[in-house]
Amino acid sequence: MATATVHRATAADVDEIVRIQSGTWEAAYATLVPAEALAQLRSEEAHKAWTAAVEAGHGQVLVATEGEWTVGFCAASIAMPPEQAAPPTGPTLEPGAWAEISALLVEPRWGRRGHGGRLLATAAASLREAGAVYGLAWVPEADEASRRFYAHAGWEPDGTVRVLDTGAGELREVRITGSLDLRLT
Repeated sequence: MATATVHRATAADVDEIVRIQSGTWEAAYATLVPAEALAQLRSEEAHKAWTAAVEAGHGQVLVATEGEWTVGFCAASIAMPPEQAAPPTGPTLEPGAWAEISALLVEPRWGRRGHGGRLLATAAASLREAGAVYGLAWVPEADEASRRFYAHAGWEPDGTVRVLDTGAGELREVRITGSLDLRLT
């Protein structure tokens, strides 16, 4: 196996981020999200949004590679305390104590090789340095693979559900929360 690494994304990584996000969503969520919405993930607006996120400097966008291949990415930032969230441990709910993983995707053909764990652990370490203690992520309710991934890291649904309008129906997401004190094993 080639060397696997995680690094902070640059503008040169945006095309690969867009490719991975659109391809992964098309494979995983074709029955949950309408084709028109999935097509937007490849749009010029998507490229512009990812370029802005990479260049913004607040929060972070990380890229996972294996050898010469870009295989996944993660976007994370400090978040406001989630409504009605109980911290997994301790009483801390002040601003800055929470971080959100807004995207964490590994291209399916590169799955089960530790890339998702490296992305999450790297993001968690950086977010802890910024003062966050807890993390949250929104996962489509039907996405059992992502829910198992977060459960392996000690993150679990906290009972909160949100419903997003996809333009051709609704997408139910569950909020997953857990500690940012993660260690790679």
